[in-house]
Parts: sequence; structure tokens; C-alpha cells
Amino acid sequence: MDRNTHASPLVLDTKDVGRRPGSMHEVDLQPGAPADFGTDVLSVPQDHTMDLQVRMESVHEGVLVTGTVSVTATGACVRCLDAIDHPVDASFQELFVWPDRAKHHREVGAEADEDEEHQIEDDMIDLEPVLRDAVLPSLPFQPVCRDDCPGLCSECGARLEDDPEHHHEQIDPRWAALEALAPLASDAGTEDNQEKRN
Repeated sequence: MDRNTHASPLVLDTKDVGRRPGSMHEVDLQPGAPADFGTDVLSVPQDHTMDLQVRMESVHEGVLVTGTVSVTATGACVRCLDAIDHPVDASFQELFVWPDRAKHHREVGAEADEDEEHQIEDDMIDLEPVLRDAVLPSLPFQPVCRDDCPGLCSECGARLEDDPEHHHEQIDPRWAALEALAPLASDAGTEDNQEKRN
């Protein structure tokens, strides 16, 4: 964690809670969302306000962070392509380990995935990866503006909501080949008529 990261509103100082097990600190935050906070179809706009309630509790291994996040993701309905807002309310709980405890775990051969282990660096904890893990999986893979959205016509793209009676004549596929020949026959008939006139 570099010094510039410390300026992020999602980076919290553990000095507020201390290292005495059982000590606790609670805080309400309204930080802006980080960049690329979402999926290809739904995301929270960068710097859009999030409501966070966070409790930091000192434990023997580090700081246990528990909280909730409320935010609104935006995107488009996969059926009709209308813009939609999708409210998200998610909870999270993560243990941030003191560097000396993390080092001890490695020395004694404790099984811990360093990529998944969140560590306290320079007495600071970064909530961004925790929030991503809490919010992104809760976003629907195929968001819709409403459950019964009729979507768009697969033939011409017309909004079926605007014209519920909208439809296209379906030609029996057995006659489709003859339908394709109809313009040719019409052209041939026109040429025959012109020759007769001449």
C-alpha cells in the first residue's frame, strides 16, 4: 500500500481502534465509488456516493472489519435496453491481519493463501477489495427493468412495450424458396409483356 493510497476514503486508520483485543471503533462513511466498480452490464459510476457503516474490532490476529454498504448501480435492461438503476445493499466481514502475525503464520507453516489474506499495512486497512467482493457478486448477470419486460422485436428491434400487437407475418419455411422466386417471376412477366408490345 503506497502513500497515495492512504488518501483514499476507503483506507481506514487502525489507530482508531488500537491493538488491545476487544477494543472497537465504529464509523459511518459516504465515500465515492472507485473506478471500474461493477460488471460489463451493471456498475457504480466512479465517485458515486456509497453509504458505509463500518465497525472495526481489535482481535488477537488483527482487526475484524464488519459492515454494510448501500449504493446504486446503473446499466441497461438486457431485454429492452432502457436505462435502469439497481439498488445494492450488501454486508461484509473481513479479518485484516497484523504484519507480524502474518509473518508468524508463514514461519510456522500455517495454511493461508497470501493472495486472499488481507494485511494491515502501515497501520492502515484498505476496504476497496473487500467492497468489491461484497458488491460485485450481488449484481445480476442479466438485469431487467422489470420481470415481465417484453423486450424488443427480434425481427426489427421495435419496442414491444410500445406496440403489444406488433408482429411479423411468418412464412412457412416450405414456401420460403417459392417466395424468393416471386420477384424473379414478376420481372420475367414484365419482360414478356414488353416483347409482345414490341
